[in-house]
Amino acid sequence: MQQLLSRPEGRQPERPAALPPLRLTRRGRIVLIGIPLVLLAALLLSLAGFFNSPAKASDSAANLETTSAVSVTVQPGQSLWGIAATVAPERDARDVVADIVQLNNLSAGTVFPGQQLFVPAA
Repeated sequence: MQQLLSRPEGRQPERPAALPPLRLTRRGRIVLIGIPLVLLAALLLSLAGFFNSPAKASDSAANLETTSAVSVTVQPGQSLWGIAATVAPERDARDVVADIVQLNNLSAGTVFPGQQLFVPAA
């Protein structure tokens, strides 16, 4: 029985056959190359946005200006356009309305009677 299990002298144990070279399909190449490239592009775009964002309003404190504003109470029938025309008739009403919206953090152009608004002083 021992003779059946023993190896003949001089014979090497069998090794598995060498694996064939790895071949990628088109989908495999897209996954292996495309996804890292997309992630790299997203990273570069986010870094470019971070470094190019306007983080400061002025180069020095001497260049900063404050906007002088006065408080106005909205009367019945008034709109932002009417208020803008009354407050600064020499300026373009669109610019004054934009200033009023920015000063008061308004999300819409609607105002209500009795509402207190800050408007740029003339």
